[in-house]
Amino acid sequence: MATTPATLPKSGAVSKGYNFAYAWEKNAPLTEQQNAAISALSHAVAERPFPANLEDGCTAMPEKESALEEAGAMDAVLVNTHQFYKWFAELESAMKSETEEKYRLYESTLEERVKTCDGILQQVDDTLNLFEELQSLHSSVAIKTKTLHDACDQLLVEKQRLIEFAEALRSRLNYFDELENASTSFYSQTMNIGNEQFLPLLKRLDDCISYVENNPQYAESAVYLVKFRQLQSRALGMIRSHVLSTLKAASSQVQAAIRGSDSGKNAVTEGVEASLIYVRFKAAAGELKPIFAEIESRSSKKEYAQILSECHSLFCEQRLYLIRGMVQQRISEFAKKEALPSLTRSGCAYLMEACQFEHQLFAHFFPASAPDVSSMAPLMDPLCSHLYDTLRPRLIYEGNIDSLCELVDILKVEVLGEQLSRRGESVAGLRPILQRILADVHERLAFCARTHIREEIANFRPSDEDLDYPGKLERSATSSANVNDNSDIYAAWYRPLEKTVSCLSRLYHCLESSVFTGLAQEAVEVCSTSLQNASKVITKRATPMDGQLFLIKHLLILREQIAPFDIEFSVTHKELDFSHLLDHLRRILRGQVSLFDWSRSTSLARTFSPRVLENQIDARKELEKSLKSTCEEFIMSITKLVVDPMLSFVTKVTAVKVALSSGSQGQKLDSVLAKPLKTQAFASPDKVAELVQKVGTSIQQDLPKVMTKMTLYLQNPSTRLILFKPIKTNIVEAHIQLQSLLKSEYSADEIQSIGMLSISDLQSQLDGLL
Repeated sequence: MATTPATLPKSGAVSKGYNFAYAWEKNAPLTEQQNAAISALSHAVAERPFPANLEDGCTAMPEKESALEEAGAMDAVLVNTHQFYKWFAELESAMKSETEEKYRLYESTLEERVKTCDGILQQVDDTLNLFEELQSLHSSVAIKTKTLHDACDQLLVEKQRLIEFAEALRSRLNYFDELENASTSFYSQTMNIGNEQFLPLLKRLDDCISYVENNPQYAESAVYLVKFRQLQSRALGMIRSHVLSTLKAASSQVQAAIRGSDSGKNAVTEGVEASLIYVRFKAAAGELKPIFAEIESRSSKKEYAQILSECHSLFCEQRLYLIRGMVQQRISEFAKKEALPSLTRSGCAYLMEACQFEHQLFAHFFPASAPDVSSMAPLMDPLCSHLYDTLRPRLIYEGNIDSLCELVDILKVEVLGEQLSRRGESVAGLRPILQRILADVHERLAFCARTHIREEIANFRPSDEDLDYPGKLERSATSSANVNDNSDIYAAWYRPLEKTVSCLSRLYHCLESSVFTGLAQEAVEVCSTSLQNASKVITKRATPMDGQLFLIKHLLILREQIAPFDIEFSVTHKELDFSHLLDHLRRILRGQVSLFDWSRSTSLARTFSPRVLENQIDARKELEKSLKSTCEEFIMSITKLVVDPMLSFVTKVTAVKVALSSGSQGQKLDSVLAKPLKTQAFASPDKVAELVQKVGTSIQQDLPKVMTKMTLYLQNPSTRLILFKPIKTNIVEAHIQLQSLLKSEYSADEIQSIGMLSISDLQSQLDGLL
């Protein structure tokens, strides 16, 4: 049987073709769209028709069958078995011969095609060999070309590096070569500040110095740096000399112009003088502005910062030379004509105006330095000092608190608060001297306030008219009733109270909180003491009730008047205590401890070290305590005035009962107490009726007088109600105690004969007094 194509061995050409196709597929893969197209094409040709030659082979068999049929093979008559087998063998041989013929034809066709494919693959193999040879030649050429290109690139890089190195070397040497050029230029006779090459040459010199400073590793860099700095110092010295000469020349021109104006008239007006001092000076010194701008642009370097500071000083000196006399003259004129408050207001306003003009002129020449007001200190401080020197002697002799408070208001509100804020940074240089003046005024005001508190309040010596209470209140009430207002309300106050309230009201907004707190604490304390002393005198001259109501009235007013002050009236006093020193010295003298034993608590250092004692005093709490005790005394005195007989009777009965219960008084007392209470001489119904009548009379006669006097001293009804309420409670409580005693010891008829009011009627009667 012939070999099928599937078992044929692969030739070399087929293998190379397969490898080429695989390499091609790997290096040039198809896209998804291309794969889809191939798949569609394969499905389209899956059931293709047989080739023409095969179709002929397939149709040959029927033709042969028909030939056999024509030969009579199919129609043969089989007589016996032998004939059948013979016929069948012939038929089988014919069929086998026809089958083998078909496959031989197919085999020969395939062999022809294999030979054709082998020829084609051989050609492809030859072509691939030629391609590989060509690719090898191309790779060799590409390598040689790349090597040549790399060599060229390397040569170009090397060339560029050498060029850059040469340029860098040349640029570095330029800084050092510049020394000779700069030396020649700066030491030239024609070189000056006005030369157009001066500033560019100075900038180049600065660059050279910076470069040499940043590269100390170069040879002889230190030597070059010293030489460069010498040239820089010479250039800056030329600038300083030029600035000084120009400013002096401008000042001379202004002075000459002022003298020329003086020759034409007796005095130069203020407007003309200001025009000459500012406008003429600005024009004469205008050439310095570009130089100052250059210096300010380089002020980050210490050499230029120093020369800039010197230029500021030179400018301020020349300006001070021009305007000092004018400022002194104006302030002196103010001092001759005006009082201290007006002098302060006028002097500060004029000085602010002058400083504003000076700041504008300074900003014209030094725009970058103008925001720093300290640059103008050499000019501002002397001008401000003249105002300070004028005001201080008058401040020292000013003893009026009102004037000093007015000064504080002018300086704090008008000058520092309004004018200084409105004019802005142009007058900010005045702030230190104005704050210094304000501090001096505060100090003087605090001193005068303490003197006022000591002399007018603590050491107040009242006259008979000052202590005329309640007469002063009666006259004040009559006067107020006539004019129908309360304009003379302060006339009824005790003068130390009026002085205290007035002083604290003026000082509250004028002094610092810490200073005012100390003064307020002291003033309230001495005022309370003065009121208490006056109350004692009034008690002796008038009645105890007048003394108590006087003290209550004025303590209430003092508490009310100090309430709006948002401060703490608590002050801590610190004192040094040496009381332990004597005991330590005695122990040392007795030899109990060593004087030089530094390890013990009784050493010399500890022995002579004082102890610090702190004593905290709260004037407001002391005032409340004094007011409370005075009110309690008044309540008890009025209670005693009205119901003293009743209280004495209840107290006596209570004492007798206590003595009886203790059994310590003996036989005689027992015999007395063995009798009923109403049989006792002091507790008979008539005696009880008499004391009840006496208390009733006091309620009807004395208590209204008390209320009238309370109305005279205490105008506020709520205050009188608060003070009368405990008095009413005490009176009612005394009646309740007596009624309770009567119910337990007396009969109903006896109680009725005593004639005591009911509690409800008593309360109604007391309420009617209000």
